[in-house]
Amino acid sequence: MTAMGSTSLDLSAERTHRNLSTAELVERALIAGEGHLASNGAIMCLTGDRTGRSPKDKYLEDTPGIHDNIWWGTVNQPIEPAKFDDALAIATEHMNSRETRYVFEGWAGADPEHRLGVRVVTELAWHALFARTLFIEPGSNRDPFGQPWKHDWTVIAASKRRLTDEEQARFGVTSPVMIAQSLERKTIVILGTEYAGEIKKGIFYAMNYDMPDQGVFPMHCSANVAKNDDSNVALFFGLSGTGKTTLSADPERALIGDDEHGWGPKGVFNFEGGCYAKCINLTEEGEPQIWNAIKFGSALENMVLDPKTREPDFADSSITENTRVTYPVDYIPGAIIPSIGGHPKNVIFLTADAFGVMPPVSKLTPEQAMYYFINGYTSKLAGTEAGVTEPQPSFSPCFGGPFMPRRPGEYAGMLADRINQHGANVWLLNTGWTGGPYGEGSRFKLAYTRAMVSGILDGSLAGARFSPDPVFGLSIPDAVPGVPSEVLNPRDTWADKARYDEQAKKLAAMFRENDAKFEMPDEVRAAGPKG
Repeated sequence: MTAMGSTSLDLSAERTHRNLSTAELVERALIAGEGHLASNGAIMCLTGDRTGRSPKDKYLEDTPGIHDNIWWGTVNQPIEPAKFDDALAIATEHMNSRETRYVFEGWAGADPEHRLGVRVVTELAWHALFARTLFIEPGSNRDPFGQPWKHDWTVIAASKRRLTDEEQARFGVTSPVMIAQSLERKTIVILGTEYAGEIKKGIFYAMNYDMPDQGVFPMHCSANVAKNDDSNVALFFGLSGTGKTTLSADPERALIGDDEHGWGPKGVFNFEGGCYAKCINLTEEGEPQIWNAIKFGSALENMVLDPKTREPDFADSSITENTRVTYPVDYIPGAIIPSIGGHPKNVIFLTADAFGVMPPVSKLTPEQAMYYFINGYTSKLAGTEAGVTEPQPSFSPCFGGPFMPRRPGEYAGMLADRINQHGANVWLLNTGWTGGPYGEGSRFKLAYTRAMVSGILDGSLAGARFSPDPVFGLSIPDAVPGVPSEVLNPRDTWADKARYDEQAKKLAAMFRENDAKFEMPDEVRAAGPKG
């Protein structure tokens, strides 16, 4: 394939707006008709027909220099260098033809010793605002180190340029959307999707490849720290809907970050300068910190606004269930700025088990920690997708499979090394169902879940007495303050014990079917379910 057009971006000053302020970007977005101002001061923007990431349309340039390091498969789909050239040329030609372009130059990584310099080139002002919020502006309060900015990675967000039918045929694809990333050229090309999350996750993918070479373990997790003890750091790993953002936004603790972190030689640090929270059914009572962070400088995505009052309807999912809000991390009161903490004392894996068979809280051995981390389990619920009539397991390696270029065992090994070195306790917290599966049982009360988290974080649960779960081999505490004892053993909550046993063995078999996909030490595989 022959690349078309030029691959040199024209960033001449007269046509390029570089590192504009929040106010300037909001004003330009409103003037250009990219969004509307909500009653709370946030700008609300639509992302077109793509209201979430497009993982099936993402490709990684396959070169000899990186080939053997990549876990190739459905997540990491290869693209030939010539085709990457073509995608880059299409995006560059489109961006060069725009009357106005926006550039943000900043950092990914709050730790000045472990960070990447990021240049984001967009055609939409609100995408530049998104980048300004989610990355770290040099010289801002989030970056007090005075370190000269350096250019490592480039994101070209040609969001409105869709592939033509002829171009799709040339690439051998059937979608007008393409996200192409090159780890050697340190370039990300986004074509045909206005979903801003592609910008953020493309750089997270880059951090997941580059940081291990700097001795940093990259993690898809939130992090917070006790306000009265800066050594009491906690990590919350979890897939969508498990409570990662909700549980880390704790008024009694200081937020380090809500989504992406590194665990380096000195401790944990946020990769980002902002938060990107789901806000479907958001309420002030349920999540006051997030509610109050939605103000001028925040960007709402795909929300429905009342045409008269301009108030967002957080319960309206007519555009998408994946409504989002972006805001700077320092919009959360008491957030740690810069977003750097010590070594974690507790690591919490969050899962929403819709089968109703996993214990609400259990303490993991180092081998179990590696096993459950590699598998990254949660559930899809009936009705969420066409053809899903009963709960189905969803396994995402390392609780972030779509963003992991390397093999899951490599990340699990980094986690195990740090747990052993720093003596962190690891927990599995089930925020899903009890007393039966989804549709029959009930979801664990948030008050109970918060009581379990409190017991973990204040250290009291580590000294509890534990009993083994016969199917999953997990250590279940005999008592947790604030939680009824009959809730702790899932089998006790089912009226039909035989049906519980059947469902537990079914899920255990699904774990075993999934773990067969991975290379792992024998002792780690043996730490999985027994049933």
